[in-house]
Amino acid sequence: MTATTAITVRVPAKVNLQLAVGPAREDGYHDLVNVFHAVALFDEVTVREPRPRAELPLVGLSVSGDLGPHLARVPLDATNLAARAARLVARETASATPVELHLHKRIPVAGGMAGGSADAAGALVACNTFWSAGLSDGDLLALAAELGSDVAFPLVGGTAVGTGRGEVLTPADSPGRYHWVFALAEGGLSTPDVFGEYDRLRPGAPEPAGDPELMAALAAGDAARLGAALSNDLERAALSLRPDLAGVLAAGRAAGALGAIVSGSGPTCAFLAASAAEAAEIAAALDASGRCAATVTTQGHADGARVVDPAED
Repeated sequence: MTATTAITVRVPAKVNLQLAVGPAREDGYHDLVNVFHAVALFDEVTVREPRPRAELPLVGLSVSGDLGPHLARVPLDATNLAARAARLVARETASATPVELHLHKRIPVAGGMAGGSADAAGALVACNTFWSAGLSDGDLLALAAELGSDVAFPLVGGTAVGTGRGEVLTPADSPGRYHWVFALAEGGLSTPDVFGEYDRLRPGAPEPAGDPELMAALAAGDAARLGAALSNDLERAALSLRPDLAGVLAAGRAAGALGAIVSGSGPTCAFLAASAAEAAEIAAALDASGRCAATVTTQGHADGARVVDPAED
């Protein structure tokens, strides 16, 4: 029996502590100041040799997880961002052979937590390792920028400021550890739709700028200051498309959250808590409110993409 080598990479979700959005550019993108914060909610991306190998596409895809109907929203064709990542790595090496790419998902789909981008980052690392492509960290970051604005950050994790489209990363001084509650919503929100609504609601958007108070709160490890400084320019647009999210945010604040925000383009809502015990209380109150589909409690920041289980099948 021939052993099959499998490489598994764990990749984190993110929450945006600040998302400042400029006006639409000629290329359709927006300049951003995006303070990314990785949290300990992980997808796992596994690359292995397929069975049988004959006449197979370069990348086969499968998905699993406990996200119920959310999993049906994961495309299993050439449009999948992780599959595109695998093909980019293959472009850079002569050693690429057909692979099976399996996504085990815990990050909500179309939830504003960059699950698709995390999977793409995981595929970059996993395929680079599996094919012994020899790409450097800088090479992988360059490929991530080709794939999308949010793909670079899950490679590095921690807390970082993203500028440009979000792909130019500068690590942030952030010694603290924070307790988070995420309220998951039924259904998703399309990121392009949210940006389109943002452009409609704020046609004269200024150039994005960082928030010194938020950065000072991070440097001090002060959860209360950080909660007060959370901001997201896309929140108004997300609430316009999903008015029900206003009730979710209000319920979390009433339960004692230090800060409440729509995560990225939504519809997941994020709540900062003072402690693990208070996070559990906030989650229980949100669950009891009936305003969200489910809650998840976790901590940040978390590491970026890491190989966790290279093994022989």
